[in-house]
Amino acid sequence: VQLVESGGGMVQPGGSLRLSCVVSGFTFSSAVMNWRRQAPGKGPEWVSGITSDGGRAYYADSVKGRFTISRDNAKNTLYLEMNSLKPEDTALYYCSWGDREGQGTQVTVSL
Repeated sequence: VQLVESGGGMVQPGGSLRLSCVVSGFTFSSAVMNWRRQAPGKGPEWVSGITSDGGRAYYADSVKGRFTISRDNAKNTLYLEMNSLKPEDTALYYCSWGDREGQGTQVTVSL
């Protein structure tokens, strides 16, 4: 099982980023997927989840209305579109399937 995130970077407040997570080693099209994050000095935080067919998405209150999760089952890829970014969104973001997760991609929101 592999989950490989990309798309992180440094952006100013109010900016946008699109994260991607390419997976292999399991049947992605049957998997409920999630994005989580961990900010410096804090514990892990669930950010968003999506059903296997992409029909339903769920968000933490802290990101609702600003982030959009999606997936392309043909490409074994999970996405997280992040808009109106705030400094408090700064964290290591990683995708997860059950208790499996990738190495993460760093998002830094700063002037």
